[in-house]
Amino acid sequence: MPPMLTDLTIRKAKANGKTQRLFDAGGLYLEISPNGGKWWRLKFRHGGKEKRLSLGTYPEVSLVEARDKRAEHKKLLSAGVDPGQHRKAATAAGAERAANSFEVVAREWFAKQQVGWAPSHADKVIARLENDILPWLGSRPVAEITAPELLKHLDRIEKRGAVETAHRALQNCGQIFRYAIQTGRAERDPTYDLKGALTPHRTQQYAHVVEPAEIAVQLRKIHACKGTFPVLCALRLVPLLFARTGELRHMRWTDLDLEAGQWCYTVSKTRRQHIASLSSQAVAILTELKPLTGHHQYVFPGKGRDRKEPISSNAILQALRRAGISKEEQTIHGYRHTASVRLNEMSTWNTDAIEAALTHKMPGVRGVYAGRAQYLDERRRMMQAWADYLDALRTGTNVIPIKREVA
Repeated sequence: MPPMLTDLTIRKAKANGKTQRLFDAGGLYLEISPNGGKWWRLKFRHGGKEKRLSLGTYPEVSLVEARDKRAEHKKLLSAGVDPGQHRKAATAAGAERAANSFEVVAREWFAKQQVGWAPSHADKVIARLENDILPWLGSRPVAEITAPELLKHLDRIEKRGAVETAHRALQNCGQIFRYAIQTGRAERDPTYDLKGALTPHRTQQYAHVVEPAEIAVQLRKIHACKGTFPVLCALRLVPLLFARTGELRHMRWTDLDLEAGQWCYTVSKTRRQHIASLSSQAVAILTELKPLTGHHQYVFPGKGRDRKEPISSNAILQALRRAGISKEEQTIHGYRHTASVRLNEMSTWNTDAIEAALTHKMPGVRGVYAGRAQYLDERRRMMQAWADYLDALRTGTNVIPIKREVA
C-alpha cells in the first residue's frame, strides 16, 4: 500500500511540467497539473468498470475533508450506488429546487401580471415583495413553504405598524402560490390557512362630503382660490370630471376633442381605453386654457424646465388645501365618491352608466356587456346634468334634481 499523504507532503509538492499523482489510501489521490493546480480525485470501480470522481481542489478542500468525502462515497458504493451518478442526480435536484424557488416563481408571475397594471401599481407590488418577502423566502422551494413560515414574516411586517402592507403581501403571496399550482410547481396554497391570522385592517375611505350644502361651500372656495392659471383650471375640473388625479395630470391636448366634448384616455387601474364625456362647463375651462398651454404636450405642464412633464402629483392637492379645504374634509379622489353618492341617491340614472363614468370594472357577464356598451349617450347627458347641478349649488340658485333625461 502506498504511504499515506500528509499536509506537509502536499504543500511541498511542486509542478514539474508533467501531471503528477500523489496517492493516499482507498482510491484517493491528489493530481498535480503541469501548471501547479492540485485536484483531489477518487478512483473506484462500479459495475465492473473503473471510474474517477473529482472531490475539489487543494487547499480549498483539505486532506481531512477529502478523506471524509472518500468515506461518504465508499458508503454509497457499499450500498450499490454509483457516487458519480448520485452526484449528478443531486445536482439536478438542486437545479430543479432553484428553478422552482419562490423568487423565480414570484418574478415570473409578476412579469405576466404587470403587463395589465398601471406602472405605479406594478412598482408598489414588486417593491413590497423585494423589501418584505423575497429576502427571507426567495430561495425557498415554493412547494415547501408552510403557513407558519409565511406568517412569521408577515408578523414582522405587522410589528413595524404596517398592517395594510402585511395584508397586501399576504394577498400577493397567495396569487404567487396559485400561479405555482397552475404551472405544476406546487400542490397547495398555504395562504388559505392564514385567514384571520393577521390583525384586521379597516380600509380608510377617502375623505369626501355628500351633503349639498357642504358641496356648495367647497365649490365656492375652489372658485375663489388663488394660484397659477393651469393649476386652478385643473382644480376646477376635478369635481366636473370623474378622473383619478394621475389621469387628470396626464391629460394631453391630442386626447381631447373639444368640439365633440370628449376626452379619450387610458384608465390607470384597468389600462382600458375610456371616452369621458365633457360638459359645456369643462369644455369652457379647457378652451380658455388652450391659448396658454396648447403648444405643450400636456394640458397641465410642469413649471420651468419640467414643461415637458405634467404638473406634480401634489400640485392640485396643494391648491385644494390653499382653498381652505382640509384633508379631513375632502381629498381629490374623494370627489369621485361625492359624485357617486349624489348620482346614485338623488337621480334615476342607470347605475351601470354611473359606474362606467367612474371607470369602475364591473364583475362577471354584466361587466362584459356594460364595458362594451359604455352608455355614451346617457353619460353625456348625465355629465352635463351633473355640471349644471354643481353650478346651481355654487351660485345658490334653485337646484334642479339630476334626473335622467328621456331620449
